[in-house]
Formats: sequence, structure tokens, C-alpha cells
Amino acid sequence: MTGRRLQLHRAWTHLAGHVEPTHHVKATTQGCYTQPSTPSRSLRLASLYLAFGLTLGLGAPATAQVISPMPVPPEVVARDDQGRTTIRATRLTQEIRLDGQLDEEVYRTVPPITDFIQQLPDEGALASERTDTWVFFDETSLYVTARAFDSAPESEWVANEMRHDVAQLRQNDSFSLLLDTFHDRRNGVAFLVTPIGGFSDFAITNEGSVNTDWNTVWDMRTGRFEGGWTVEIEIPFKSLRYQPGETQVWGIQLRRIVRRRNEAAYLTALPISAARGNSVIAGLWRVSEAATLVGLEVPPLSIEVAIKPYGIMGLRTDVDASPPIQNDPDANAGFDVKYRVTQNLTADFTVNTDFAQVEVDERQINLTRFSLFFPEKRDFFLEGRGNFDFARGSGGGAPTVFFSRRIGLQAGQIIPIRAGGRMTGKVGAFDVGLLNIQTGDKPSAGAVPTNFTVIRVRRDILRRSTIGGTFTNRSASLFGNGSSQAYGVDGRLAFYDDLIITGHFANTQTPARNGQDNSYQGRFDYAGDRYGLSYGHLVVEDSFIPEVGFVARDNFRRNSATARFSPRPESIDLIRRFVVSGRFEHIVAADRGELETREAQLLLESEFENSDQLSFFFNDHYELLTRPFTISPGVTIPVGGYDFRNFRVSYRFGAQRPASGQITFRTGGFWSGDNTAVSLSRGRIEVTPQFSLEPSVSLNWLDLPEGSFTTQLARTRFTYTFTPRMFFSGLIQYSSSGDSFSTNLRFRWEYSPGSEIFVVFSEDRNMNPLIPNRFTELRNRGLVVKINRLFRF
Repeated sequence: MTGRRLQLHRAWTHLAGHVEPTHHVKATTQGCYTQPSTPSRSLRLASLYLAFGLTLGLGAPATAQVISPMPVPPEVVARDDQGRTTIRATRLTQEIRLDGQLDEEVYRTVPPITDFIQQLPDEGALASERTDTWVFFDETSLYVTARAFDSAPESEWVANEMRHDVAQLRQNDSFSLLLDTFHDRRNGVAFLVTPIGGFSDFAITNEGSVNTDWNTVWDMRTGRFEGGWTVEIEIPFKSLRYQPGETQVWGIQLRRIVRRRNEAAYLTALPISAARGNSVIAGLWRVSEAATLVGLEVPPLSIEVAIKPYGIMGLRTDVDASPPIQNDPDANAGFDVKYRVTQNLTADFTVNTDFAQVEVDERQINLTRFSLFFPEKRDFFLEGRGNFDFARGSGGGAPTVFFSRRIGLQAGQIIPIRAGGRMTGKVGAFDVGLLNIQTGDKPSAGAVPTNFTVIRVRRDILRRSTIGGTFTNRSASLFGNGSSQAYGVDGRLAFYDDLIITGHFANTQTPARNGQDNSYQGRFDYAGDRYGLSYGHLVVEDSFIPEVGFVARDNFRRNSATARFSPRPESIDLIRRFVVSGRFEHIVAADRGELETREAQLLLESEFENSDQLSFFFNDHYELLTRPFTISPGVTIPVGGYDFRNFRVSYRFGAQRPASGQITFRTGGFWSGDNTAVSLSRGRIEVTPQFSLEPSVSLNWLDLPEGSFTTQLARTRFTYTFTPRMFFSGLIQYSSSGDSFSTNLRFRWEYSPGSEIFVVFSEDRNMNPLIPNRFTELRNRGLVVKINRLFRF
């Protein structure tokens, strides 16, 4: 914060200490919640490194001790000249109604927490719109409430999404709360609410790994007053994890986003570099900059058990099965159990797990030699995934030692999960993640009963750094008789605000594979707002095979470097930031040292104040093929070296617009010929705040000496939201790659916090133009109804 802005902030703070008079509020929206083999020499060495590192970590302070100013009652907030902020929570003596009205007596007697500070667009300036907040607690819950003033009429607010936990919520006007319940200044849980009652909860691990699939039970209401909107949030203490003891000290951050200005304002001053470019949401991840919450008294430690049984029934048709299946009825049941072992450690158990309610994968067109990555969508594996992250921030191309989609999926088929357990949380100074899953057999997929084990341990060191280790085991290897394992150690050293050094070493033990089974990396990243610089060295050897992980490319040694210059011109009103970036990548075969890939890229980009973005890419490629590459049926590129260059331009319309998305045009060389492509990605059309369409189209025209062909990929997702807890959505897709047309329709109703009803219909049809009546050729179809119920004790 500049001296002028700091003086302005202090003056405004002094003048704004009065309590705003209570306004009449009308509540508008409801919402809630919510047989290992003998270790190799390299493995033994890696284990020694891990033990040495963890030993050093035991003597290192996990967090720096910060002396914060203390508010003197009746004041509830105190700030010092260094920007440190402390909030005092107020114990309620009378019940408050969760109705979005903020009309209880406590709002007239307790002064509000105000004076939010911009991070974007004007770093250090006062927020353009006032936000008054309060933090209360009683014997069972924490309450955070806010009165969000807005000088614009409601018709100009950006509020076009109501569904729970969808990404579009983060493109709306919103009020957010971060809680660092262990006060480690690294990790936290966050809660977001929009003016029309859309809500989201998510977990932040090590100031950057964000798990939007983390869910807990909480409640909220929103309302209106003349001049803005209100929000009330209630979070039961039993929905949170924290240190033992009645009196607590937590970290807390509050954020207000005004999307029409692309403005993000926080309770504490955050550096603009924490925005990671122009992201109005990323600042919340900087847990170390949060304020301190004192005065909080929590209930005694209790043992909590949550049981969630489910029942499912449906019909299934599969023409490709042997023998074919026609409207085959099926029914099943199972349950999940969540048990709080300690205040800091939670165990989850699952029996006869079913994921029928999960949306199908989005189809992709692959014009590369390497495997495509499809993200995990199953709730059981998504929750707590931050505890299992290994070598996070190591850059693109790094292998994933643990990839949960290896469990319960094989050869494109679903493998039954019989039972499993997971434990996540803290044990002393260590973050731990333990996972054990038993799957059944499925002869059509070549799957035999298999046990999967994952162990992850991580230790915080210094102020914002970590070291850790991981282990995975698959009892039945896909590459021979016996089991397979992966071991790894990793570290992340963060210096100052923007300098990070990361590294990892991993080894796999796979039947019938000896030697050349390591992967290791070192990476340097400086990510300032105006300048950026990175360099990385990554090696993945030929027999490095993490069978519970994912490797897109093997047998390579890569050196890569990136330099960026990104000024923010104050003299051009329309432009928020220019970006000039250069990247160079050099990849050789790990075993032969022969050059296989070389790429140089120049990026010129303009980021506008309205969050639109115009980008130009210039690429120079070299690729070596050591074996023929079949890029399309009947089109095979022969062995040889290929030099080619291409150009790409894209324009992205800001996601807060009623119609948004990114349009891209690419043309130029591609292998031995040319490729011209046009695409629309991340499209979204707001028909009403409740109904939206999300179109996406990709077209490629390839002209190669070996043959010419085109690819088409189109999909549309539509969603109608009845309430924040009830929606109907559909995903319709066409892909020329598989000549398929698929439909996936889903109805979800969270009829009680944590309890849901799903109705899912899916269908896949053949679209090969050479087949008569092609649209009527059914491949498979399914209809399922699933209901679950959450019981908390």
C-alpha cells in the first residue's frame, strides 16, 4: 500500500467507526450447507532424504509468530501500521434468526467490521462499495453476517447462478469468508454466498491447492435493503476441525467481489501479485495474509459420527455387451460413514460404493501422441484430495503419483468398489492422508480383485514451506504377476511473497521392469505481478510406471524456461494489464539423449478492465517421431523429424457477462502439412438467472501429405436451477472421433442438508454417416434413481 493510500485508509477508518442505522430488509433467498518388492538403491536413498528432511522439519517452526494488535472492547477490530488486523468475535446473549434481515438488537449495539481494502483493480485503495460485517458465536455455531452496500441498482448486479459449488458462482457478485481454524497460516476452509443465494464451500491447502468439492454442513440466508444486499452465515462448530481447547485463535479473511468493476476487496491488504494475474478470487488463497480472530470459545471436543446410507435402482441397455443387454433391471444399496477420530483427524468408510449420479466425462479430440487427462468427478475421491497432493506446483508434464481414477475404472469400464476407508487430517505437526480401497473383478475389462493403498505425509516448515513423502501400492499389477509400488519425496520452499522452489524424487517398483524407474524434478518460479521468471528440469525415465498414478509422456528429460513482462498501464483506461511472455522447451529422450521435442512460444496479451482478454500466440515446433504415428484412421505420419510453425489468436469474453466464452482461431503448419482450427470454449449464455446454456465447439481441418481429414466436437450443457438445492441439467455431446452422440440428463435435489435424490438418464448412439439410419443405432442407455440420507450423531 502506498503512503498516500495508507493515510487515506487510516483517515477513513477513523471516520467510519460509527454504526450504520438498521435498514428494513426483505428476505429473498434460502440456502444451506450444506507384496512389496525389495527396494532399489535409489529408493533407499530417497527414504533417507525423506527421513532427514522430516527430522529437520521437527525443529523448524511451522509458522512465524506474529504479534497482532488487540481490539479493546467495545471495539471488534484493530489494525496496526504494518497492516496486521485482529477481529474480536462477540458472544451472543440472545438468539438471532437466520432470515437475512439483520434486524436484531445486536446489530445496533455491536459496531461493524468495515474498511475493506482493494486488491484489484486499485491495490491498497479503499473498496468502492462499503461492506459492514459482524462475527458472532454461541454454544453451537459461528455466525458471520454482512450488509453489502451497492450504489448501483439491482439490475446492474452480476448475479446469474444459484447452483451449489459450480464455478460460475465465482464470476458473480459475492461475499466470502475464509477460516484458518488451526491458525497455521497455510490452510483453510472458505464459504461464498451470492446475492441471489448461490453458495459454495471449498478447502485451501498450502495457499494454492483449492478443492471446490470439499463440503460440510452449514446454512445461510440472503436479503435486500434499500441500498444493497445482506447475508447471514451459520456454521456449526461440529462442521469444522480445530485444535483442542475452549479458547481459540483462528485466522480469518473476508472478501467482497463487485463483478461489474472486477473489484476484489479484502479485510486485510493483499499484494496485487497474489491475484495471479487478474483473478479476483485468487487472493483468498493467501491464507498467511489473513486477519487474526480472537475471543472465540468453542464447545468441548465431541465424537461425531455421520452415516449416509443409499439405495439405487435402474434399467440398463448395452448393445455392445456379450450377450447384449436390453432394459436389464438392477438394484443396489450401500453406505458411507464419517467418524471424527480426534478433533483434528477424520475417518471415512464406504461399503458397496456407487457413483451413478456422477456426470459423464466431457469428450476430447486427441491429435497428439500422448494420453489425455480426464479429471476426477466422484465425490468420495474428491473430498480431502488436498491431503494427497504430491509435488503440487511442479509444472505441466510432471507425473501424478496418485490419480484416483485408477481406482474403480479400467479399460473404459466401471469396476465395482467393494469397500474402502480414508483418514485425513493432522497428527501433531504432520498433515496425513491414508487411503485403502478394495475393488472387485470384471472379466470383460480384464480386472481382478485388487487392493489399492495410498499414504501421504506432509510437514510444514519455515513460514510457508513444506516437505513430505508419499507411497502407493497396487496389489495386482497390470504389467505382470505381483504388486507394484510407487514412492516419492517432495518439497516446496516459498520465499518472500512470490518466489517458490519446488522439487520431487519418485521411484516405482513394477513387475518385469528393472532400472530406469525414477522421476525427479527441480523448479524455480518467480511470479511477481510485473515480472515473472521460471525454470524447470524434469526427468521421467522409461520404466517409471506409477500404477495408481498418471503419466502422459515417459522416457524424457525436459528443460523449460519462461519469462514474462506484465505492466499495468495507468494511462490507458480500457487496459488493466499487458502481458508479453516467452517460453522455451527442450525435450530429449531420457535413455538416448536424442532431441524429441523443441518448442518456442511468444505470447502477446491484453487484459481489459471489463475482464475480456485478447491473446496472440506464435509457436515454433520441432518433433521427432521414432515410430509411425496414426493420427486418424487411415492417416499415419511416418518416422522422421518435423519442423513447423503456427499462429493462434483468441478473444475471451469476461465470465461475468450474460454471454461469455473464448473464441480461438489457429492456422499454420502441423507435422508434415497444415492445420486450421476454430473453436468456442467455456461458452455460457445466461437466459435467466435460473436457466443457462454452455455451448462448446471445436473444428479442425487437417491437410497432410499422408491424408486429409476433419474433426468435429460439439457439446452443450444446459441447466435449470429451481433453488440453490435443486436443479436439472443436461450434457449433450457429439464427437467425430468416436462417431458418437451422447446425452446425459441429471436431476438433483438436496432435500435436507447432506441428503439427496438423483435421477439420471444417459444414452450413447452411433453417428457414423456411412451407416443407414445412423441416428437410431443405439449403443447403450441407462436410467437410475438414487436416494441417500445423512444421519449425524
